[in-house]
Amino acid sequence: MKGERIILGIDPGTTIMGFGLIKVENKKMSFIQMNELQLSKYSDHYKKLKLIFERTIELIDTYHPDEIAIEAPFFGKNVQSMLKLGRAQGVAMAAGLSREIPITEYLPKKIKMAITGNGNASKEQVAKMLQSQLNIGKLPKNLDATDGLAAAVCHFYNSGKTEIGKSYTGWDAFIKQNPDKVK
Repeated sequence: MKGERIILGIDPGTTIMGFGLIKVENKKMSFIQMNELQLSKYSDHYKKLKLIFERTIELIDTYHPDEIAIEAPFFGKNVQSMLKLGRAQGVAMAAGLSREIPITEYLPKKIKMAITGNGNASKEQVAKMLQSQLNIGKLPKNLDATDGLAAAVCHFYNSGKTEIGKSYTGWDAFIKQNPDKVK
């Protein structure tokens, strides 16, 4: 892996899509930018999806991220909202995949846990912690941008934590080496 990489974090949404970018050099991260795409003024859902795709492509072509971290939709009470959110996420993912950029999804609780140490932290707590960690001056009014940035920072913290190189000769070997995972 090269010494420098850029991570684009995305908080997908059909009202506001938040995003943030960090640069990682020598295992240290630095803030590039965060912003949001305002979609509330558009009533056509398909127009919103098109704008999400175009803005994601624009970010990719401008900043050339090596990886994308995206917040996974969580299940709420409203199935229609979940469907729309899933579409927004899918369109952002399609933009990254069209440029052959690896994408990792993170559940909101995992992102909050990575940033604050508390999976139930509020948006404000996440934003304040990012402000402190990345020396960000003023926080945005809407915290969707910091949610996107949080996905990128979460990805940085989780990079390299997967077990790589562990191999098994078969199912029996797996069971012997992982008795706690098999019941």
